[in-house]
Amino acid sequence: MSETTNGHHSKGAQEVVEQMRQEFVEELVETVQSMDIGLDAVRNGRQDIHELGTGIRRIALMCRGQASNFGMHQLSTVAHRLDEYLAQMPDQPPPRIWDDLQRFFDLLIRLAEGKIAEEGEPSSMVRSLPAKLGFDLGDIEIRNVEVLLVMPPGAQTRFVERELQQCGYRVSQVPDSLRAFGAVVQTKPDLVIISAVMPALEGIDLAMALSAMPSTRNIPLAVITSLDKDDEALKLLPKRVPVLFKGASFADDLFKALDSLFLI
Repeated sequence: MSETTNGHHSKGAQEVVEQMRQEFVEELVETVQSMDIGLDAVRNGRQDIHELGTGIRRIALMCRGQASNFGMHQLSTVAHRLDEYLAQMPDQPPPRIWDDLQRFFDLLIRLAEGKIAEEGEPSSMVRSLPAKLGFDLGDIEIRNVEVLLVMPPGAQTRFVERELQQCGYRVSQVPDSLRAFGAVVQTKPDLVIISAVMPALEGIDLAMALSAMPSTRNIPLAVITSLDKDDEALKLLPKRVPVLFKGASFADDLFKALDSLFLI
């Protein structure tokens, strides 16, 4: 195949991808606008808020995957946060839900339409997003501290998240180590807590990699585990990475780690 032919083929492929991206953007904007109309219907008692929430989460999951495929990483990150925002919606959502969802909708549309540059800094953007539903904040002051949990879904993860929320921290979660790389680089959290045992890529390997990479080595890390304190795998961790042991000592370990990392 000649060089000219290769050039035409490459250009044709790029045009197809760009067309698909544009179709995705148009469909997303239209869908989000319809969700906005649905929000108004809920306010006026014509639709159930939980039914709408399920639909929004479905859209957020679709958007997260497709946006990532097209290199629209900020859009993917905001969609992920929208899904997390609604994941534990209580039976009676707080009044702030209306303004919160409106903020998410507006941001999704602005990102999709290119009104916010993809090359911008996503870490400040995610910090401006509403705190999750499903946790009674009471008198707890939300602090500008982002914690990323790299842990599989389950009771242990929910427990750790609640402990951190009690400190006023904003908590996000990814269920596997491979996805965690992109999340850490994109959002630059103030702390990453990693489960030592993870599928595909062990959490200890992830902690060692993040500690070594120039773009992430200054981000504080901690590893949570049920392994014995003398386990050989834990000896591989850099000395500056605290270990949180599951069980009776967890709360004390967490406090010591947060204190040593100057997060309290």
